Amino acid sequence: MGRYLAGRLAQGAVVLWATFTIAFILLQLLPGDAILIKFLNPDFGLSPEQLAEIRTAYGADTPVWTQYLATVWNFVTGDFGYSIQAGVPVAQLVATNLPATLLLAAFALAAAIVLAFLLAYLSSFAPFAWLRGVFAAAPSLLVSIPVFWLGIMLIQFFSFRLKLVPVINPGPWEALILPTAALAVPIAAPLAQVLMRNIDAVSLQPFVPVARAKGASRHWVFWKHVLRNALLPTLTIAGILFGEILAGAVVTETVFGLSGLGSLTYKAVNNQDGAVLQAVVVISAAIFVAITLLVDLVTPLLDPRLRAGRGA
Repeated sequence: MGRYLAGRLAQGAVVLWATFTIAFILLQLLPGDAILIKFLNPDFGLSPEQLAEIRTAYGADTPVWTQYLATVWNFVTGDFGYSIQAGVPVAQLVATNLPATLLLAAFALAAAIVLAFLLAYLSSFAPFAWLRGVFAAAPSLLVSIPVFWLGIMLIQFFSFRLKLVPVINPGPWEALILPTAALAVPIAAPLAQVLMRNIDAVSLQPFVPVARAKGASRHWVFWKHVLRNALLPTLTIAGILFGEILAGAVVTETVFGLSGLGSLTYKAVNNQDGAVLQAVVVISAAIFVAITLLVDLVTPLLDPRLRAGRGA
């Protein structure tokens, strides 16, 4: 187990390094200059010499490979640099905005899992065949819904028409209801599809009719045997989709006017604030790697066959 964990940590480190390098190269290739965007404003009244001093202070005139090595070392030591637009350390901006995004992502993932289980259950136990077919086909429809459109429709229906959830000056928990739904619905669709396929596959296994022949009810066999064996691939997909939730937070937080990592990314893109974008990309990749590693470690606890395979 120790060797496996060390190998997975090494793979995660390689993924983070590759993500950092690709993001750094792409940010260097972007047109424009964030320093000039902010300080070339006539209201500042800066001379060309003063602009040159500012560029030197930010290290913008040093060779690219020097900037790369310096940035790598700074990230390793926990220094994400300074935001050109905000004028504060990037670590401070991330620490302020990241908790809100993680809270939204956690609620969205939990809601997506509940919705996926509900769709999978109803596709098997709804009272009529046509109704079971509707629930079985629902994930194909939900997965095609754009997050921004769904968010706008939720605001229009639940806030403006029904006036159930306020979007203007909402409370801290009220502000999470509609964004959670907007993120959860598209994520629940692939989870439900994977879960339904695995339920169908497990239902064909020989132990299912044996359990039914012993007098077990259909619901008991479903919860005790079928669902437990169908969960593992769904758990793996849920960990992967957590990264998609973080990506969807950029759109969702912009639509609902929330302060989080998504809104911070949106502002950084508009201002070409490379230090902020670099930190957001690497931190998002680190969260994704951590979630994937956690899933890899938890899965063998649920399936003894995997523990035996790794032991061999």
